[in-house]
Amino acid sequence: MTEPADTTDSATSSAATDQKAEPTRGSRWQAFRRAPRAVRWTAWIALGLVLLLLVLAVAVVVVVRRPLPQTDGEIEVPGLSASVEVVRDEHGIAQVYADSDADLMFAQGFVHAQERFFEMDFRRHVTAGRLSEIFGPDTLETDRFIRTMGWRRVAERELALLEPATRDALTAYAAGVNAYIGDRSPSQLAAEYSILGLTGLDYTPEEWEPVDSLAWLKAMAWDLRGNMEAEVDRVLLSLDHTEDEVASLWPGYPFDEHPTIVSGGGVVDGVFEQNATGNATRNPRRPAYAPGVVTALERVRDRLDAMPALIGKGRGIGSNSWVVDGEHSATGAPILANDPHLGISQPGIWMQMGLHCREQAPDCTLDTAGFTFSGVPGVIIGHNADIAWGFTNLGPDVTDLFLEQTEGDDRYVRDGGTEAMEVRTETIEVRGEDDVELRVRETVHGPLISDVSSEFATVGANAPTDEPGERGSGYAVALAWTALEPAPTADAILALNRASDWDSFRAAAADFSVPAQNLVYADREGHIGYQSPGRIPIRRGGNDGTMPVEGWISANDWTGDYIPFDGLPSVLDPEEGFIATANQAVIDERYPYLLTKDWDYGYRSTRIRELLEAEGELSVPEMAALQLDSANPMAETLVPYLLDVEALPSPYYRNALNLLRQWDFSSPADSPAAAYFNVVWRTILEKTFHDDLRQRTWPDGGDRWFRVVGQMLSEPAGPWWDDVRTDDVVETRDDILRAALVDARDEMTRRQSRDPRLWEWGRLHRMDLRNATLGDSGVAPVERFFNRTGWEVGGGSSVVDATSWDAVEGFEVTAAPSMRMVVSLADWDDSRWINLTGVSGHPTSSHYSDQTELYVDGETLPWAFSRDAVEAAAGDRLVLTPAE
Repeated sequence: MTEPADTTDSATSSAATDQKAEPTRGSRWQAFRRAPRAVRWTAWIALGLVLLLLVLAVAVVVVVRRPLPQTDGEIEVPGLSASVEVVRDEHGIAQVYADSDADLMFAQGFVHAQERFFEMDFRRHVTAGRLSEIFGPDTLETDRFIRTMGWRRVAERELALLEPATRDALTAYAAGVNAYIGDRSPSQLAAEYSILGLTGLDYTPEEWEPVDSLAWLKAMAWDLRGNMEAEVDRVLLSLDHTEDEVASLWPGYPFDEHPTIVSGGGVVDGVFEQNATGNATRNPRRPAYAPGVVTALERVRDRLDAMPALIGKGRGIGSNSWVVDGEHSATGAPILANDPHLGISQPGIWMQMGLHCREQAPDCTLDTAGFTFSGVPGVIIGHNADIAWGFTNLGPDVTDLFLEQTEGDDRYVRDGGTEAMEVRTETIEVRGEDDVELRVRETVHGPLISDVSSEFATVGANAPTDEPGERGSGYAVALAWTALEPAPTADAILALNRASDWDSFRAAAADFSVPAQNLVYADREGHIGYQSPGRIPIRRGGNDGTMPVEGWISANDWTGDYIPFDGLPSVLDPEEGFIATANQAVIDERYPYLLTKDWDYGYRSTRIRELLEAEGELSVPEMAALQLDSANPMAETLVPYLLDVEALPSPYYRNALNLLRQWDFSSPADSPAAAYFNVVWRTILEKTFHDDLRQRTWPDGGDRWFRVVGQMLSEPAGPWWDDVRTDDVVETRDDILRAALVDARDEMTRRQSRDPRLWEWGRLHRMDLRNATLGDSGVAPVERFFNRTGWEVGGGSSVVDATSWDAVEGFEVTAAPSMRMVVSLADWDDSRWINLTGVSGHPTSSHYSDQTELYVDGETLPWAFSRDAVEAAAGDRLVLTPAE
């Protein structure tokens, strides 16, 4: 038997060796003390700086993490009548359970304030025209404009119009918000308050009021208001273009190519019947405009451009929704899909949530889930236990600009005489400066938005008029807008949450005044439907809503009536078995009322219809995949012409063009062909139109320009192709296309690579999610903290995956699907949803942007609705209990 080796000596030897190699702590200290004085002082200073940085880092972490809410355990809350459970899943999505509607509304306000109070507070300052109280003179012009329109004043009048149950819900919601913010300092509510405090802001948020919730609906309506900018742009172009040239830039809707939402029907005795035929429309005149009028409108356009993008601004703001019946569904029951396209921001516009009564009772009626607005009670888009609904923007013409001849400071011309304006004075508090007095003037048509700043006070003062006698003070511009009349839209939101069938759904929709939306519908009984609600004005024959009109002629006024709800288009269970809405024309020209002449041109809706028809029976995953379709309809039209272009200078240019030869016209983020095509498209627009049009009317590259250029391609010598800056050359279509192919090749080489195979659309088409306030502060660390930038995405303008970009500005995303949802009526728990960002507004929360990567990758999350499914997905559980 072998004896174990004695390792004592070797171990001792090794230890001794280590001691010699590694000085003791004492010896290192002695060595430091023997070092030169300068070295020792440098070391001490360095150590002090490291410790200071560590302290500052810890302090920053404490400050920015301080607002994170408690999401587990128990909190005593004054104002509740019984305990409420808030069950959050791994993405922080809350499902709220209570025994009364009042407690549900209270808890929703509490949870919204937990996650998004700064956003709520910012929104109410926007809608009240009070941003300058926090941000100083930089936001003064925005405040002036919104005070002139009087959003909050209208909301205050609306409160009295609402049903008692809606007012109770708003009151309970406000109580929940105030219960959360009441005993917390600003730094405990949001990191934004701490950072603004470093700039000297001394601010304590006010209590939430019911009217704060109502006012946000005005902001939503503003960004979905319709064609106001188009009215101005048509006039601006009329100065140096003929009526036919202007008309060619706003082609009529292609009814023969892109189907309407409702394929037939008519109004019979004031009621829309989906199987009726007949009806008729009008053909009003378009007036000419004097140069002074154009000047006035151009300045108003400047003010419109300067307004902040609250939900989104400009073209690209739309939506997709569609619904299929059981015969077209793999489940045997309807499936409904929706993805509203809005402006992008961090956090995003929506916050997912569920509101559930533990047991249905007369005072506890809600069992609904979906997408909510922080600051507004109820679910905006989603489903309850019986029905599902989705929204797209109807896009009706609900605004008109009226030119007014003013006399002195407070009178205006009407039918040869003068009338007194309504005048009020507003006081705007400006941080760090004196208060500003704002004098607001209104005519019978609405507020004078040309008065919105001092430079506009004398707009049109030198403009000629056609009226005999004294010219007066010139032209002003008044805004007529349906949202400036009080309406009970808040009633509609909660009524939709409680609707149980088609009749109750339509009754709810009847109150949805502004913004007017396309509503798609499905229920558990297997029905699908469509309803267009909204307050849409009836105009007199001389006003088709496409151009500003003379306000001094009363024949141009709105009649004072709105299209009756029963006369608005609707359809239940159409024969084709599906309904697709994507902002296209609702119904053809035989419809007797004017909805608008500025529809989306129908490229997305036609593509959706083609895919629905091709699939036959659709499953939930197939419906979700359809939302990601990125086929570019303009590419299908334009690429054949590009491939026919001859005499490219060299193989260097031809090998870029070769990318388009086998391209399927789809636009995923990694597509070289999509990258090249979109640069070519932008270059064509620049070379074709920038020489002819005023800069503010340059093409954005969206659906209208698809139609304009698509029609021009068949006219190779058409007038728009010629570059008016070259006196001795008349350019043709092929000259412009060839130059665009060459310049785009060079641009992609500069931007990405000499090898076209390495190009990627997503590297151009980035989605930068910026915080609405501090995200553009100019302080790099602050911007990095609040923003989430650099997402490379596919899609594009006017494709189904509508990640819009503006050809005037570049390729960056300007608007996108703000969320995606697919609802299975066969089993609510098989439904799917995803948000653009996350549910939290706190940058240090793990739920600030935890859905974005999934969204970019085209994925969705399970949408638990039943209590069993919610419990299976549960993460944190917070119990709110009544305070003793």
